[in-house]
Amino acid sequence: MNTTQGEYTTTAKWLHWLMAALIALAWLIGFYVSDLPKGPEKAAIMAWHKGLGTAVLALITVRLAWRLLHPPPRLPDTLSPGLQRAAHSAHWTLYGLMIAQPLSGWVVSSANGYPVKLFGLITLPALVEKNEVLAQTFVEIHEFLGWGLALLVVGHVVMAIKHHHVDRNGILHRMLPGRRPTSD
Repeated sequence: MNTTQGEYTTTAKWLHWLMAALIALAWLIGFYVSDLPKGPEKAAIMAWHKGLGTAVLALITVRLAWRLLHPPPRLPDTLSPGLQRAAHSAHWTLYGLMIAQPLSGWVVSSANGYPVKLFGLITLPALVEKNEVLAQTFVEIHEFLGWGLALLVVGHVVMAIKHHHVDRNGILHRMLPGRRPTSD
């Protein structure tokens, strides 16, 4: 990518917005299903939650590979070095949570003896043997990571809005669909 344009590639933009939608949907479904009693309705909804989670896990792999091969544009020089470090730390923490969150859910399913399928097509191997104590521990970890991810995403959105409306530095525009970078 030609980073002098200050734009992300079209592929990076699609991956960003697709993953944002999948993560939001998986989070909302997970929040909803957590209060449902065990039964066929909960199982059907959990299948969607797990499918979204495995899709996120697959896409984060693609997204990280894309980012390593196509470095993002530099942050504006108007941002202090401390803010630039904070932005980079937040982005890498988001990536870490986008990996840890679905992996922890996969452990929960495995430890409960339930399969994890990618939208009913591919059954993933169990990560651990059936173990109720481990399952309960990872339920709590999964919920903690989910809230952490939600909090970091909200912070990400707030900062994008701040950059757009307060700083007026064009950072938000770099990731908006419809603007085409010079190369992909």
